[in-house]
Amino acid sequence: MLKIVPDTNINFIGMRKYAYLLSGVMLVLGLIAFVMTAMGNANMGIDFTGGVMLKGHFQDPVEIDNLRAALTGAFSDAAVTELTDFSKPNAYIIKWKLEAEPGVKQESSAIKNLLAEKFPTNPFTVISEHTIGPAVGEDLRRDAIWAVLISVAGILGYIWVRFDFRFGVAATAATMHDVLGVLGICYLISTEFNLLYITALLTMAGYSLTDKVVVFDRIRENLQKYRSRSEFVHAVNRSINEVLSRTINTGMSVLIVLIILFNFGGEVLQGFSLAMILGILISTYGSIFVASPIMVEWEARRPSRFK
Repeated sequence: MLKIVPDTNINFIGMRKYAYLLSGVMLVLGLIAFVMTAMGNANMGIDFTGGVMLKGHFQDPVEIDNLRAALTGAFSDAAVTELTDFSKPNAYIIKWKLEAEPGVKQESSAIKNLLAEKFPTNPFTVISEHTIGPAVGEDLRRDAIWAVLISVAGILGYIWVRFDFRFGVAATAATMHDVLGVLGICYLISTEFNLLYITALLTMAGYSLTDKVVVFDRIRENLQKYRSRSEFVHAVNRSINEVLSRTINTGMSVLIVLIILFNFGGEVLQGFSLAMILGILISTYGSIFVASPIMVEWEARRPSRFK
């Protein structure tokens, strides 16, 4: 494997107290974002609020400001996104959140009728139509939160069986830290919370877990070599340094794909790719400065590895 990073001997564990400050800020922000999202006070997509999404294209060019102006009134809070790299020219996605249960289908027809009225000589051809009632959206939001919590419990169980309880707790805590870090930053920049975003969070949780398993595997191997209690920190530090090149190589290769997807994947995939990009960066940081230091702090307070 190409080694972009040469053999290193960095004292990562020695820097852990500085990392705790950064992690503390991310955790507080992430917990606030989690509570606000669970209460529906974040930038919720129509997947979780209910509403209408129309995807289609005009026959002739239409300025996006003119399209927004045409929707002013009955649909003044509609979100309009231009699809610049779509297969058809003059393509847009129109999203409108619906607060009341009845009338989703009627509102979809009303938007299409309004567009036909405002642009009588420039028809809007609907390619796909997506409608979700608010009650269904509420159910989806609740199911999404359960999916995240069950995934975390599954991670704890998997690592517990694969290694032991301490590794499981450390990996789960670090993975939660990574997910909350992404959630907090996305909440700050008002990224739309939709099903694609949930997919990104679960995917990056899987990536984060895999990264930590690699580090823990090396720690377990090195613990067999260093049997003195005083060498525990040295074994952890050495393990992180030994897998550092692999961690950076893997992260960079995934990041390159995601950056391309973010820039050329279209408006619909931008939220997904942004969450994944943040997830890769924070997961790499979490493996080095959160997961392994938890093991060190635990061992320092309740030694078990070198009894």
